[in-house]
Amino acid sequence: MTDPYQREPREKEISLCPCKSKSSYMDCCMPYHYGIKKPETAEQLMRSRYCAYFFRRVDYLVDTWHPDKRTAGLKNELKENVHEANWKFLNILATSKGQKGDKTGKVEFSADYYVGSEKYTLEECSRFRKHKGSWKYLDDKG
Repeated sequence: MTDPYQREPREKEISLCPCKSKSSYMDCCMPYHYGIKKPETAEQLMRSRYCAYFFRRVDYLVDTWHPDKRTAGLKNELKENVHEANWKFLNILATSKGQKGDKTGKVEFSADYYVGSEKYTLEECSRFRKHKGSWKYLDDKG
């Protein structure tokens, strides 16, 4: 894979990040997606996972799923379903723990998406847990 930082940035890379951080994708979630940096907080991981759904980055979604909850067919399931929804807006509602020194954290959010022309809203309180020093998505049981 070509290093995106060694070439002229593409429009999506200099556009505002879909996670609504008010930073460019290149300065926000893209370094996580390319393995250049790791999220330091549960919220950063949550935002980068939303952005991965937005850009349909299945490998990143699988890699950031906690191994205790990662099913054998997860990657294939994501590949089959990732194109069904078009994600449009993320709103972080609350966070609990999930900071650099924590081992667990929660992020409550709402995310608007479309399936065809029908609008839906996903509301979830996601749990995150560190695994080998990196934040991972555990489940929606928060």
